[in-house]
This record gives sequence, structure tokens and C-alpha cells, in this order.
Amino acid sequence: MNNKHPNATLVRILSAIVLLMLVALPFHAFLAVWLSKMVGHYTVLRLWKEALLAVLVIKCGWMLVKDSSLRQQLVRSRLMQLIGAYTLVQLIWAGVAFSVDDVSAKAMAYGLLVNLRFLAFFVVVWVLASRSTYLRQNWKRVIILPATIVIIIGLLQYFVLPYDFLKHFGYSASTIFPYETINHNTHYIRIMSTLRGANPLGAYLVLILSLLLALWKQQKRREWQLAILPAAGFLALILTFSRSAWIGLVLSATIILWTMLKSERARRLSLVGGVALILLAAGVGLGLRHNATFENAFFHTQEHSAVATTSNAGHASALKTGVRDVLHQPLGRGPGSAGPASVYNNHPARIAENYFVQIGQETGWIGLVLFVAINIYAGRELWRRRAQPLALGLFAALIGISFINLLSHAWTDDTLAYMFWGLAGIALATSSVKSSKHATKTD
Repeated sequence: MNNKHPNATLVRILSAIVLLMLVALPFHAFLAVWLSKMVGHYTVLRLWKEALLAVLVIKCGWMLVKDSSLRQQLVRSRLMQLIGAYTLVQLIWAGVAFSVDDVSAKAMAYGLLVNLRFLAFFVVVWVLASRSTYLRQNWKRVIILPATIVIIIGLLQYFVLPYDFLKHFGYSASTIFPYETINHNTHYIRIMSTLRGANPLGAYLVLILSLLLALWKQQKRREWQLAILPAAGFLALILTFSRSAWIGLVLSATIILWTMLKSERARRLSLVGGVALILLAAGVGLGLRHNATFENAFFHTQEHSAVATTSNAGHASALKTGVRDVLHQPLGRGPGSAGPASVYNNHPARIAENYFVQIGQETGWIGLVLFVAINIYAGRELWRRRAQPLALGLFAALIGISFINLLSHAWTDDTLAYMFWGLAGIALATSSVKSSKHATKTD
């Protein structure tokens, strides 16, 4: 970092706060529940990261006021322009929805928070990383060590610990339920480790494994010891029984492995091999279609299940209703009118089980188009920097997580949203914008 810069000390302090957040986020749900057992105030404890984000926004806003060069870079950025337009739509739609009583004050506030917080974090991290190399030099250690702990706890949860051991730390129906199962069958436990559920853990592991695979690709000597953590993470991902995360990882890993193939012949052979694997998997699935374990693991149901309505039926019904809302309400009904925030309204919640549909339900076609454009443009910029492991891993993870968002509200999860978009802010910071032939060594 250039210590002659007038904001050098401030940037270093704010960057340290960002790294602290990245370290703590994988344990956020666990710590919030555990501390609330001792001191209460569960909701307040959950907002610690938003309090830090507010400090970051204010301080980085002041930096932009004083730094005309950085301010001009931000204003000229097409990605920042899209984020600004999307934020404006969110705020205007929220005001209108609240004024006509479509949403309650709590639902509106929560809806705006979960829709905009990760984009705000992206912007402040981009600002800090544009003025310092500190974040780029330290991102690996603050991601890998917490991920190792999360993976170990998850495996212990499945193989060693009682399935309901989290109840001793305050997990309950009023905070986070202490365990998850497939179709309420305790013979089929889904691990959640320190995250708030099995699906959030699966999505988080897609991000972590994508980054680890991108880092492994960079290694000149790929020793077997380097595969221990990815192998353990892969096993943990399997044991979440999150089917969307399984497919998300396949998409992510395929992209990274594809970049490792240097010849057309190798790519043709890989395509043939991929088709063969798909056919083999289909054959195995057909042969095991009446096996109870296979049915529960892959279809989350079984032929003689006592559960009247399966999760598959619930997903399909919620998605159909959500799509119908988007088609018949092209302007949406405002932030907080759909998704997790909608439970705070005086009318039934609207949970589409699809994050993109949720945005369409809330901000209509305009908001949906802007949000999709943000994802596409961020992905394009990450792909341009794919020679850097951080950018390649994030691009691959974005593809996998985007698929997960087609089947859940993944971006509403604190840990995943903050971590992905914070790391994206580091990868896309203007001070590190180089062609793929000039990737920085620190990544």
C-alpha cells in the first residue's frame, strides 16, 4: 500500500474490518444463536455485520467525496451504474409499496436490507481494494482457515456427534432448528455445520470448493496433500443432501476444468467423457429408482413415504405461483412483498423458492432485468480476469450459485452473499484491473 496516500491509515483499518467480517461470517449463525442463549436479543446480535457495513459505507462515502479520481472511476463503471440504478428502483418501489400499504414497515426494511446489503458490501470493498493491496494479499488465509473449521464440524456432525447436538447451544424452533432431515426422517440427517441450514452450507461450499479448485489449478506441483481439504469439502457437500448445490458444483467445476484443457482434442474427449458420465448416471438412477436410500438422497422422497406433501411438490407449487405473480404484476409489489421478508406482512408470505422470481415479484420486470444485468456484467468482468485464481473461482462459483438461486433464495443468506460479493469487490477493484497476461502474483 502507498503509505503517502492521505487515507492510507483509514484504508488499512477499514480493510481489517472487511477481513474480520470475512473470517466471522461462516460462524455468524452459530455465534448469534449461542450468544442469544446467554444474553438474549437474537435479532440484534444477527445485525452485527450490518452495523459494521454502515460504518464502512459512511467512511468509504467520505473517501469518495475527498478522492475525485476514485469517484470518477466508480461513476464511469458500468457495473456501478447498474448497481446504482437497481438501488434506486428498490428504494422507489419500497416507498410506493409502503405508502399504499402493500408491505409493513418491518417487511419493507428487511426486504431492502437483504436485497441491497451485499451490493453495498461489494462497492465498499471495491473502493478499499482500489486504494490498497492489503485485501488482495490476505484474502486466501481468511477464507481457507474458517472453511476448514466449518468442514470439520460438518463431518463431525454426521459421523460422530448426536444429530441434535446443536440444541445445547440454543438452537430451537424460535432461532434455528438444531438439525435438518429429508422428509422428517431422522435416518437421513442433512449436515448444516455452523451455517443456518443444509442448503446455505451447500451453497457456501460451492463457493469455497470453486476457489480451492482455482487455486489448485494455479499450482505448478499439484501434490496430494493439497487435495485433502477439497476432498473433505466435497464429502461435506454431499452430506448436505442439497441437490441444487450438487449441480451447482458440477457446473462450477466443469468451467474451471475446461480452462485447464489446452487443446481442441482434449476438449472433444472431455465432451465425450461428459456425455458418457451423464448416460451412466441416468442408467444408475434408473436401476436404483426403487431403492429407499437413493430415493431419499436424490429425490427427497420415497415410494412409501408417510409425508403427504414432499419438498419437490412444494418447490413446484411455489415456483408456479411466483412466476404467475411476475407475469401478471409487471411492476411488482415492492421490496418485502416476497421472499423471506414477506413473513412480516399482514397477508400470507410469498416464497417462490427462486431468488430471481422473488426480485421480479418485488420490483417487477425492471428490477429483475437490472439484477440479471448486474450478475451478467460482474461475471463478464470476472471472466476477463480469469488468469487470476480469485477471479476464475468466483466466476465459476457465480455460475453454480446462479443455478442454486433458481431453486432457492441463496442470496438472502448472510454468509454466502457477503462473502461472494466481498471477494468480487477485491477481484474487480480498479487497481488490479489487468489483462489476463498480467495477473498479480498475490492472487
